[in-house]
Amino acid sequence: MKRLLLFIVLLALAAGGYYYYASLRKGPEYALLQAAAATQTHDLAAFERYVDVDALTGSLVDDAAQNSGALAGLVPGGGLALRGGLSLLKPQLAQAAHKEVRRFVETGSVEAAQAAAPKRLVNLSFLGLASRVVSADSKFKGIKYSTDKGSEALVGLEFTQPRYDTTLVVEVMLRKQADGHWQAKRITNTGALLGQAARLEKKRLLK
Repeated sequence: MKRLLLFIVLLALAAGGYYYYASLRKGPEYALLQAAAATQTHDLAAFERYVDVDALTGSLVDDAAQNSGALAGLVPGGGLALRGGLSLLKPQLAQAAHKEVRRFVETGSVEAAQAAAPKRLVNLSFLGLASRVVSADSKFKGIKYSTDKGSEALVGLEFTQPRYDTTLVVEVMLRKQADGHWQAKRITNTGALLGQAARLEKKRLLK
């Protein structure tokens, strides 16, 4: 009898593990893991399946334009460029950011990505800006939280930031597509991240 009960318990655990794995494969966390894996294998098609690059880069341009003060603290001349009407240059900047992201996935090199971006009136690299927030020596700690609201989800990704001896959480908004897979559409807390990085950089410089 005890052996039968033990077998049933093990079977239930195995079934639970299987269904958890199956749900993870269909969830927003899986989409982000696949996007991250695509950057390691330089698989652009796979990356663009799980990341809407147009939507993501467009929202980044909007968020940067709305946070000129923080941008000025991170990028020399950034605030001046924004006051000069960066938002009016959104199509060109979004195109440049798109090409930067695609080239980065293909090569794994930030320098190559920046070189591939088309020339624009405002010399602002969004990958370069991102590296001021999540630097090259940052480490991914894990998924801080995940909320699924039907066809939309928010996932918080936690990273270390050794430059400032702290951690930060990047919140990604994803939407479920018609075939059931999830696709990242926006980083929802860009403004907060830029502000945090600008404050920490100012504090570091004052020491």
